[in-house]
Amino acid sequence: MTGALTPDTLEGQFLIAMPSMADSRFEHSVIYVCSHSDQGAMGLVINQVARHLSLEELLIQLDIVKDDGAIRLPPEVRGMNVHKGGPVEVERGFVLHTDDFMLNQSTLSIGNGICLTATLEILRAMADGAGPEHAMLALGYAGWSPGQLESEIQSNGWLTAPADPAIIFDGDFETKWRRALGSLGIDPSMLYSEPGHA
Repeated sequence: MTGALTPDTLEGQFLIAMPSMADSRFEHSVIYVCSHSDQGAMGLVINQVARHLSLEELLIQLDIVKDDGAIRLPPEVRGMNVHKGGPVEVERGFVLHTDDFMLNQSTLSIGNGICLTATLEILRAMADGAGPEHAMLALGYAGWSPGQLESEIQSNGWLTAPADPAIIFDGDFETKWRRALGSLGIDPSMLYSEPGHA
Protein backbone atom coordinates (compact mmCIF):
# COMPACT_ATOMS: atom_id res chain seq x y z
CA MET A 1 0.00 0.00 0.00
CA THR A 2 1.40 3.42 -0.90
CA GLY A 3 0.99 6.68 0.98
CA ALA A 4 -0.95 9.62 -0.40
CA LEU A 5 0.91 11.68 -2.95
CA THR A 6 1.98 15.09 -1.72
CA PRO A 7 2.97 18.10 -3.80
CA ASP A 8 6.67 18.93 -4.18
CA THR A 9 6.32 21.55 -1.47
CA LEU A 10 3.88 21.97 1.38
CA GLU A 11 4.69 25.67 1.81
CA GLY A 12 1.53 27.64 2.53
CA GLN A 13 -0.42 24.52 3.56
CA PHE A 14 -1.81 23.27 6.85
CA LEU A 15 -0.53 20.20 8.63
CA ILE A 16 -3.33 18.79 10.77
CA ALA A 17 -2.33 16.35 13.50
CA MET A 18 -4.08 12.99 13.40
CA PRO A 19 -5.66 11.83 16.68
CA SER A 20 -2.97 9.13 16.80
CA MET A 21 -0.18 11.76 16.94
CA ALA A 22 2.47 10.22 19.20
CA ASP A 23 4.22 13.50 20.09
CA SER A 24 2.13 15.15 22.83
CA ARG A 25 3.59 18.57 21.92
CA PHE A 26 1.62 18.40 18.67
CA GLU A 27 -1.58 16.76 19.89
CA HIS A 28 -4.57 18.27 18.02
CA SER A 29 -2.30 20.88 16.48
CA VAL A 30 -2.67 22.76 13.23
CA ILE A 31 0.62 23.95 11.72
CA TYR A 32 1.04 26.49 8.96
CA VAL A 33 4.02 25.41 6.84
CA CYS A 34 6.26 28.44 6.19
CA SER A 35 9.00 26.64 4.26
CA HIS A 36 9.47 23.16 2.86
CA SER A 37 12.20 21.86 0.57
CA ASP A 38 14.68 19.00 0.32
CA GLN A 39 16.55 20.80 3.13
CA GLY A 40 13.70 20.20 5.58
CA ALA A 41 10.63 22.10 6.74
CA MET A 42 9.60 24.83 9.17
CA GLY A 43 6.16 25.82 10.37
CA LEU A 44 4.19 27.52 13.13
CA VAL A 45 1.56 25.93 15.34
CA ILE A 46 -1.46 28.23 15.02
CA ASN A 47 -3.76 26.79 17.70
CA GLN A 48 -1.69 26.61 20.88
CA VAL A 49 -1.74 29.73 23.04
CA ALA A 50 0.95 30.72 25.57
CA ARG A 51 -1.47 31.28 28.45
CA HIS A 52 1.25 32.64 30.76
CA LEU A 53 2.10 35.61 28.51
CA SER A 54 0.02 38.37 26.93
CA LEU A 55 1.14 40.40 23.93
CA GLU A 56 1.07 43.52 26.12
CA GLU A 57 3.46 41.87 28.62
CA LEU A 58 5.74 40.77 25.78
CA LEU A 59 5.87 44.29 24.32
CA ILE A 60 6.83 45.63 27.77
CA GLN A 61 9.54 42.96 28.19
CA LEU A 62 10.96 43.88 24.77
CA ASP A 63 10.89 47.58 25.73
CA ILE A 64 8.62 48.37 22.77
CA VAL A 65 6.06 49.98 25.06
CA LYS A 66 6.62 51.47 28.50
CA ASP A 67 4.92 50.03 31.56
CA ASP A 68 3.72 53.39 32.81
CA GLY A 69 0.12 52.39 33.54
CA ALA A 70 -1.13 54.18 30.43
CA ILE A 71 -0.33 51.74 27.63
CA ARG A 72 -2.34 52.64 24.57
CA LEU A 73 -2.27 49.76 22.13
CA PRO A 74 -4.62 49.53 19.15
CA PRO A 75 -7.65 47.36 20.12
CA GLU A 76 -6.78 44.64 17.59
CA VAL A 77 -3.29 44.36 19.10
CA ARG A 78 -4.40 44.53 22.73
CA GLY A 79 -6.63 41.49 22.22
CA MET A 80 -4.07 39.33 20.39
CA ASN A 81 -2.86 36.04 21.84
CA VAL A 82 0.77 34.98 21.94
CA HIS A 83 1.00 31.49 20.41
CA LYS A 84 3.35 28.61 21.11
CA GLY A 85 4.69 28.21 17.58
CA GLY A 86 6.62 25.04 18.34
CA PRO A 87 9.31 23.53 20.51
CA VAL A 88 12.34 24.91 18.63
CA GLU A 89 13.94 28.25 19.65
CA VAL A 90 11.03 29.17 21.95
CA GLU A 91 12.64 32.52 22.77
CA ARG A 92 12.36 33.67 19.12
CA GLY A 93 9.27 35.48 17.88
CA PHE A 94 7.63 35.03 14.49
CA VAL A 95 4.73 36.99 13.06
CA LEU A 96 2.50 35.47 10.39
CA HIS A 97 0.63 38.29 8.71
CA THR A 98 -1.21 39.54 5.67
CA ASP A 99 0.82 41.00 2.81
CA ASP A 100 -0.43 44.56 3.32
CA PHE A 101 2.68 45.08 5.48
CA MET A 102 6.22 44.32 4.28
CA LEU A 103 9.71 45.00 5.59
CA ASN A 104 11.93 44.81 2.52
CA GLN A 105 14.78 42.59 3.68
CA SER A 106 12.98 40.95 6.60
CA THR A 107 9.63 39.73 5.28
CA LEU A 108 9.25 36.35 3.60
CA SER A 109 6.28 36.18 1.22
CA ILE A 110 4.95 32.62 1.46
CA GLY A 111 2.04 32.97 -0.95
CA ASN A 112 -1.73 33.49 -1.05
CA GLY A 113 -1.34 36.82 0.73
CA ILE A 114 0.49 35.37 3.76
CA CYS A 115 3.92 36.57 4.92
CA LEU A 116 6.34 35.83 7.75
CA THR A 117 8.43 38.45 9.57
CA ALA A 118 10.72 37.72 12.51
CA THR A 119 12.04 41.14 13.53
CA LEU A 120 11.13 43.59 16.29
CA GLU A 121 10.23 46.21 13.65
CA ILE A 122 6.92 44.52 12.91
CA LEU A 123 6.03 44.46 16.63
CA ARG A 124 6.86 48.17 16.88
CA ALA A 125 4.65 48.88 13.86
CA MET A 126 1.81 46.83 15.36
CA ALA A 127 2.09 48.64 18.70
CA ASP A 128 1.86 51.95 16.80
CA GLY A 129 -1.19 50.84 14.83
CA ALA A 130 0.81 50.74 11.59
CA GLY A 131 1.18 46.97 11.25
CA PRO A 132 -0.62 44.47 9.01
CA GLU A 133 -4.39 44.19 9.01
CA HIS A 134 -4.21 40.59 10.27
CA ALA A 135 -1.36 39.06 12.25
CA MET A 136 -0.54 36.14 14.54
CA LEU A 137 2.48 36.17 16.85
CA ALA A 138 4.19 32.91 17.80
CA LEU A 139 7.17 32.10 20.02
CA GLY A 140 9.22 29.18 18.73
CA TYR A 141 8.61 27.02 15.67
CA ALA A 142 8.27 23.43 14.52
CA GLY A 143 11.13 22.10 12.41
CA TRP A 144 11.87 18.93 10.46
CA SER A 145 15.13 17.62 9.05
CA PRO A 146 15.30 16.53 5.38
CA GLY A 147 12.75 13.80 4.70
CA GLN A 148 11.39 13.78 8.27
CA LEU A 149 8.08 15.51 7.53
CA GLU A 150 7.45 13.34 4.49
CA SER A 151 8.03 10.27 6.64
CA GLU A 152 5.63 11.51 9.33
CA ILE A 153 2.94 12.14 6.69
CA GLN A 154 3.42 8.65 5.21
CA SER A 155 3.09 7.20 8.72
CA ASN A 156 -0.32 8.92 9.04
CA GLY A 157 0.88 11.46 11.61
CA TRP A 158 -0.44 14.43 9.64
CA LEU A 159 -3.08 15.34 7.10
CA THR A 160 -2.40 18.22 4.73
CA ALA A 161 -4.92 20.84 3.64
CA PRO A 162 -4.92 24.18 1.85
CA ALA A 163 -4.39 26.94 4.40
CA ASP A 164 -7.35 29.17 5.22
CA PRO A 165 -6.42 32.70 6.36
CA ALA A 166 -9.65 32.88 8.38
CA ILE A 167 -8.46 29.93 10.47
CA ILE A 168 -4.93 31.32 10.80
CA PHE A 169 -5.87 34.78 12.02
CA ASP A 170 -9.03 34.44 14.05
CA GLY A 171 -8.80 34.23 17.83
CA ASP A 172 -10.92 31.12 18.29
CA PHE A 173 -7.91 28.83 18.70
CA GLU A 174 -9.83 26.05 20.44
CA THR A 175 -11.83 25.19 17.30
CA LYS A 176 -9.04 25.53 14.71
CA TRP A 177 -8.20 21.80 14.62
CA ARG A 178 -11.84 20.82 14.09
CA ARG A 179 -12.35 23.54 11.46
CA ALA A 180 -9.17 22.60 9.59
CA LEU A 181 -10.37 18.99 9.41
CA GLY A 182 -13.78 20.28 8.35
CA SER A 183 -12.15 22.08 5.41
CA LEU A 184 -11.31 18.58 4.11
CA GLY A 185 -14.84 17.36 4.76
CA ILE A 186 -13.67 15.28 7.73
CA ASP A 187 -15.64 14.90 10.94
CA PRO A 188 -13.09 14.40 13.76
CA SER A 189 -15.31 11.79 15.43
CA MET A 190 -14.92 9.58 12.36
CA LEU A 191 -11.13 9.54 12.83
CA TYR A 192 -11.44 8.22 16.37
CA SER A 193 -13.70 5.36 15.36
CA GLU A 194 -11.26 3.85 12.87
CA PRO A 195 -9.39 0.76 14.08
CA GLY A 196 -5.62 0.89 14.34
CA HIS A 197 -3.28 -0.78 11.88
CA ALA A 198 -0.47 -3.15 12.75
